[in-house]
Amino acid sequence: MSHNSFGHVFRFSTWGESHGPAIGAVVDGCPPGLALSEADIQPFLDKRRPGTSKFTTQRQEPDQVRILSGVFEGKTTGTPISLMIENVDQRSKDYSDVAKAYRPGHADYAYDAKYGFRDYRGGGRSSARETASRVAAGAVARLVIPEVSILAYVSAIGGDAIDIANFDAAEIGNNPFFCPDKAAAARWEELVDGARKDGSSLGAVIECVATGVPAGWGAPLYAKLDADLASAMMSINAVKGVEIGEGFAAAALRGEENADRMRPGENGQPEFLENHAGGIAGGISTGQPVRVRIAFKPTSSILIPVETVTKEGEASEIITKGRHDPCVGIRGVPVVEAMMALVLADQKLLHRAQCG
Repeated sequence: MSHNSFGHVFRFSTWGESHGPAIGAVVDGCPPGLALSEADIQPFLDKRRPGTSKFTTQRQEPDQVRILSGVFEGKTTGTPISLMIENVDQRSKDYSDVAKAYRPGHADYAYDAKYGFRDYRGGGRSSARETASRVAAGAVARLVIPEVSILAYVSAIGGDAIDIANFDAAEIGNNPFFCPDKAAAARWEELVDGARKDGSSLGAVIECVATGVPAGWGAPLYAKLDADLASAMMSINAVKGVEIGEGFAAAALRGEENADRMRPGENGQPEFLENHAGGIAGGISTGQPVRVRIAFKPTSSILIPVETVTKEGEASEIITKGRHDPCVGIRGVPVVEAMMALVLADQKLLHRAQCG
């Protein structure tokens, strides 16, 4: 399988399958001399870890990370950093029906069409289990961009959105939904639990904001900051849409409404009066907060019978047994933050390489 790597200068590759002995990542291009230990990575993996509430999959994985290379006496050496996370709670027998028929909405048929062979245990490489490797790599990326603060949160589940007037960043860690609106989080408990009890699932929208990104990161054409962000976010399992700034809403605005007006600011830098562009213009950061919105589809693995076909092309129905997220977007928050960090670290080093 090709294309398991992402990035230009700060580059990472992931490896492993959902029901294999372990998963992991190799981070290449990390500058030397940065303090790094497992303790710097583990908190981010704990945010993504399954089985933390009834609103996520009940697969019990400690997700303890091990650093196998690239660190000496607590500092990065500039050589590849290998990270490993063991799988300890696989139940491959849950997927016996998946071996015979395709799950609609999942990658089963597409894998067979491409490779003629697939690992049906939990989806193999197409499983969201792979995203733990990204979160580990993203923790390393954050060390490269200490000037940047990254915050992601769930802004809608099942079409029920937060009230921006109720936004409280302190609430994000106080509920199982990474939700900044206390009232919305209370509504979502009943909403997600209802879908779980029905054997169904719900979609979600995640918003991610990076502050402290200086003006100048990115490139005018084939390494645009927004293009790399879109590619990074679309590579996450179950993501079906990405918006930068106003996104699709910008198509409904007039030119004067969409313009991010500027006035003279401090130190000769402009002061922006709006941020419709999401902190990126012409593929290059403007110094404003970088804003991205990501749409996650409902989890494809559900207990409600769905029409499908077998590997032999015969009509059938399938229900997906096992332990699955009723809303995969919830645990997508640390994954989105990781991909934001990985892109920004890469773009910082690209900028330094060209402009010093």
